[in-house]
Amino acid sequence: MISRLLFSRMDNSPLIIFRIFFGILISLESFGAILTGWVDRTLVEPDFTFTFIGFEWLQPLPGHGMYFYYILMGLTGVMVTVGYRYRFSIIAFTLLWTGTYLMQKTSYNNHYYLLVLLSLLMCFFPAHRSHSLDCRRDPDLCSDQMYTGVKWVIIFQLFIVYTYAAIAKLYADWFDFTIIAQLMESRKDFFIIGPVLQYPLIHKVIGVFGILFDFLVIPLLLFKPTRKFAFFASIFFHLFNSIIFHIGIFPYLSLAFCVFFFEPETIRRIFFKHKAVPVLLPYAPPPYAPWIKGVMGVYFTFQLLLPIRHHVIPGDVLWTEEGHRMSWRMMLRSRSGNMQFRVVDKATGAGELIRLNQWLTPKQKRKVQSHPDFAWQFAQRLKKHYAAQGAEIGVYVVGNVRVNRRDPAPFIDPKTDLAAEPWDHFRHHTWILPSPYTK
Repeated sequence: MISRLLFSRMDNSPLIIFRIFFGILISLESFGAILTGWVDRTLVEPDFTFTFIGFEWLQPLPGHGMYFYYILMGLTGVMVTVGYRYRFSIIAFTLLWTGTYLMQKTSYNNHYYLLVLLSLLMCFFPAHRSHSLDCRRDPDLCSDQMYTGVKWVIIFQLFIVYTYAAIAKLYADWFDFTIIAQLMESRKDFFIIGPVLQYPLIHKVIGVFGILFDFLVIPLLLFKPTRKFAFFASIFFHLFNSIIFHIGIFPYLSLAFCVFFFEPETIRRIFFKHKAVPVLLPYAPPPYAPWIKGVMGVYFTFQLLLPIRHHVIPGDVLWTEEGHRMSWRMMLRSRSGNMQFRVVDKATGAGELIRLNQWLTPKQKRKVQSHPDFAWQFAQRLKKHYAAQGAEIGVYVVGNVRVNRRDPAPFIDPKTDLAAEPWDHFRHHTWILPSPYTK
């Protein structure tokens, strides 16, 4: 059954039009990051970036290097769009995007992680075998069909994303709509609809619709009688997010995925009117089918387990943040903090308070004062800086963190030398104080 699901044949029109949409969107994301000043604020201006822990060797290019980096990414997006040297261009984009994703997390977004995964999958899909410059260069490459596994891999990936996003919303601050009220409060001056977004009834509508959409959109898109309804609900949901929250290309990328849910004949009729109706080859798994199933099994096992790793790490992930990233926990909480970093010379016992404004950008400062891994990384940077001056120091942190609208509470054990602590991605760090919100 799994073999037939993966290796039957279907019209490749959905994949071809998705490649075009995908290429346009990633090029807009890359060029837009330069034009909006995001590259400058995030990768050029800061004295250093907070990388994902373990990837400290990935640093922004000096000078104007990151502008050329993003221009190159944008050009690979154009190449993907027109299907020119497709394998090279999509692999190049995947490597470049993954690099910039890992070299900074101050502006972390789950959508950035999703784009890493999608780009990786697109490296293996035959998305250039129709309506591409590659086909013009080599007509033998052209094909009007593909394995059905391409469609189901995309759909299952989306099912994981939306389902985990819905499950993550099953907590008190979503059900009493306080987190939604907090999100909407920051939009109170947004054109004429800002004041409307402050009404409690609107918060309830957004909260209920949001969780139902995440749970049901994939099943409703798969079921033909509800497909159009789900598609129009998707348009409303994603355009609302785009307009209100300004989250870049991702609402439009999410809408582009819908082409995999409609019949290929419908997609061909809308986008490729002159494309001939394909005569599909009979079911015949390729000789490497067992390898494909094995790789897909490993990949999706990882995708299913990684988002729930916080359940095996002691503590409330809402408080500790341990296991939060890459878990599709989207728009669930806000964090703020007020912490003081004190450096103590181990030889003399002399101490001094660190002036964060002299070390960090405003956004980095907010992260360092509210997220444990940022605080730990900053302590390691202080340790390295003072070591270069011949001093061995300890770093001690005192301060409170506030999650959503709850009362601020002490977050880091003030007796712990944070510079001497190791970091473990899959274990609890005991210097994070217990959550005051969990009884």
